[in-house]
Amino acid sequence: MSLCFSIAPVGTTSDNQPRSIAILGATGSIGTQALDVIRAHPGKFQVEVLTAHRNADLLIQQSLEFQPNAVVIVEESLYEKVRDALFSRGIKVYAGKKALASVVEMGTIDMVLTATVGYAGLLPTINAIKAGKHIALANKETLVVAGELITKLARQHSVNLYPVDSEHSAIFQCLAGEFHNPIEKIILTASGGPFRGKNRKFLETVTREDALKHPNWEMGAKVTIDSATLMNKGLEVIEAKWLFGVRAEQIEVVVHPQSIVHSLVQFQDSSIKAQLGLPDMRLPIQYALGYPERLKADFPRFNFMDYPELTFEAPDVDTFSNLSLAYEAMHQGGNMPCILNAANEIAVAEFLQKKIGFLHISEVVAQCMQTIGYVQQPDYQDYVDTNDETRIKAFEIINRSWKD
Repeated sequence: MSLCFSIAPVGTTSDNQPRSIAILGATGSIGTQALDVIRAHPGKFQVEVLTAHRNADLLIQQSLEFQPNAVVIVEESLYEKVRDALFSRGIKVYAGKKALASVVEMGTIDMVLTATVGYAGLLPTINAIKAGKHIALANKETLVVAGELITKLARQHSVNLYPVDSEHSAIFQCLAGEFHNPIEKIILTASGGPFRGKNRKFLETVTREDALKHPNWEMGAKVTIDSATLMNKGLEVIEAKWLFGVRAEQIEVVVHPQSIVHSLVQFQDSSIKAQLGLPDMRLPIQYALGYPERLKADFPRFNFMDYPELTFEAPDVDTFSNLSLAYEAMHQGGNMPCILNAANEIAVAEFLQKKIGFLHISEVVAQCMQTIGYVQQPDYQDYVDTNDETRIKAFEIINRSWKD
């Protein structure tokens, strides 16, 4: 069994030294919840770096509270605002994508939490790994786009990748004490999103507001739409392949509307282990940041009496074709998952701006997968070129097909 993390901790906390954390995407859903975890465990963690794309006000507020060594605001027009607000505190302020990609190399960082959304997390993760920083991975797109490259670099630099997605964290937790035992099958659970059980006729008229009403989880807009289309589960399938060293046929998706069983692992003796809990992203974040220690938490506890029925069903891949497209991209390998991801990012962004319909998202992805050039063994530049080409093509498809 090949894993992209070991059972070794990030570093020792036996000398009571706090673990130094860089949070990329500190103002997003995962980033703010990570700060909740850190706030609840004074002395365990030190916030070394915070970054944000353009939410300067919240970044300033977080920085004043946690006193990081450095912050990065990616939107360069907001640099002076952040710099002036933090100047008196002696906090270093940087701006731009290059700063985001290089700040992770700081020698004082123990672990980088990659909580940025989408392709933008790839280069900072690569640089962090090359700098020997362990990764708490919330940016699934990094492994979707360049899983082979990332896992190879992690092995070369003896870096652990600790999963933060609730499903992959659940698998990681199920594997504790089982790292020497071969995995027969991984079972990823999916809530089914807000449109579970609906047909394509119904989906033709759903709105942005409808799609953002996730029944169980509070997530950012992009991830919430991906959940509604089942693309999020497709991306997680590809991520699981690289994290746990399994084949596509060893990964099964089941719809579990209650979101209590977060995922399961079946072993060669037929035994299945599952991780259960209320839907709360703070738990997988805390598990990754504190591994191998299970830190005490005041999170609400799961009670079986509150959930007398836990149900499971097969996903409807005919209605929600993005899951099938993700499996197809995983089977083809090469740069195909990069095409899948880039097309989806553009299509979701256009849907959120009410420029295309809900069902158009999968149509854009499918057309891009059919038309963008396939590269069987891509290097980093191939990923960059594929991403750029696919985004251009996705816009062309949208402008030709659905815009007035």
